[in-house]
Amino acid sequence: MKSISIEELVDYLDLEVIYIPDNTNIRIYTSDLIRPGMQLAGYFDLFAYERIQIMGRTEINYLKTLSGGVKVNRLDKFFSHPIPALIITSNLEIDKTMLYCAKKHKRPILRAKDKTTKLVSNLINYLEDKLAPEVTVHGVCVEVFGIGVLLTGKSGIGKSETALELIKRGHRLISDDAVILRRVDNQLKSTAPELTKYLMEIRGIGILDIKHLYGVGSIRLDKVVELVIELEEWSDDKEYERLGIDDVYEEILDVKVPKLTVPVKPGRNIAIIIEVAAKNLRQKLLGHNAAETYNSRFLNMACESDKS
Repeated sequence: MKSISIEELVDYLDLEVIYIPDNTNIRIYTSDLIRPGMQLAGYFDLFAYERIQIMGRTEINYLKTLSGGVKVNRLDKFFSHPIPALIITSNLEIDKTMLYCAKKHKRPILRAKDKTTKLVSNLINYLEDKLAPEVTVHGVCVEVFGIGVLLTGKSGIGKSETALELIKRGHRLISDDAVILRRVDNQLKSTAPELTKYLMEIRGIGILDIKHLYGVGSIRLDKVVELVIELEEWSDDKEYERLGIDDVYEEILDVKVPKLTVPVKPGRNIAIIIEVAAKNLRQKLLGHNAAETYNSRFLNMACESDKS
């Protein structure tokens, strides 16, 4: 299971460390958060203690209304659960009883300058990205007319050469050879491994630095994959899709992505075909489907022919 450390969280969000126990290795495993208002009121049934706890102005002001004994009992019970961390927002003052109980049970307390709503938004986006399920696939990912296209196929089929031609035509590279895919908000977000970022391998030449060869406009750090195109060698014995009426999908990390299979043979300009495929997908997303238009015309002509 993927996780991040408290130290990573502190660095990214620029949090102030109020207390972190020594020699600890606390990890965060979920992007879900909780504002423990019910727990401060004494209700601990179904307490999601495995989540990061957030306290803002409302919770801190409520603590001030509690008598000394009640406050100690509730905060002691709260920190007795193995929470990964408590974050106080809006740079609010830390309650002395809260700090005492946190140290007693060795639970981290952090403080943020941001208001609660902004912190929660930034924190959820960060955790969802870091903790998202991911897989690394063999292929090339490019952005073509704003569409994230994942090129797959056997080694040597021409994926990198096709991507290079697309880059020359003004499109952008996300990753070559190995593509990291993360499921974020039921979408596949692609990026490159740190080792091969901005680089491309062309057989017979070697490693190319696309960023330096074609400029910063030729690369992109990440992109949602909206189309998978599998390149395969042309076979005379195989029937290929002619109309495109039936939609085909590839499922990656439980996300269905439209898929096309493009046969490769001498004389076919694969880069132009991919450009057209990306434009055609954009048309479909806008509600226009050329295959359905053709099918409708064909059926109308057949009906008129039967009447005559």
